[in-house]
Amino acid sequence: MSYSDKMGEKLNELLEKNYDAEAGYKNAAEKVENSALKNYLLSRAQDRYDFGHELKAELKTFGQEPEKGTSLAGDAHRLWMDLKTALTSDKDEAVLEEAIRGERAAVDEYDEILKEESLPSSTKSIITAQRNSVKNALNEAKALEVLA
Repeated sequence: MSYSDKMGEKLNELLEKNYDAEAGYKNAAEKVENSALKNYLLSRAQDRYDFGHELKAELKTFGQEPEKGTSLAGDAHRLWMDLKTALTSDKDEAVLEEAIRGERAAVDEYDEILKEESLPSSTKSIITAQRNSVKNALNEAKALEVLA
């Protein structure tokens, strides 16, 4: 089974969003003071790096050309977060709120791809595992929110 152009495009969008998330988490980790939150953010950055490599390999397996680099929207969002954290008194809280929002959006994006009936089983397995990891990360972030 091969990917349709539409599926290749969706997976490349997901790949680009993982690049954006990785860069965002690294950037956010530099801004927070709470060590548990910093460790959480760095761990999420590593997850997204790993996700990207898995997605690139899967795209290549099905003859698709993987995207490279972050998106303009992601770059703009990181600039917005830089401004927001510069203007807020509680940087840790602002960063954590944004991490939670981002993880929720990521779960929705993964769920959308998993609705595709033509998804090869190998891709479905990767997407499901990544979505589950993001869900776990969301629960970790919510636990950090209670401690903050």
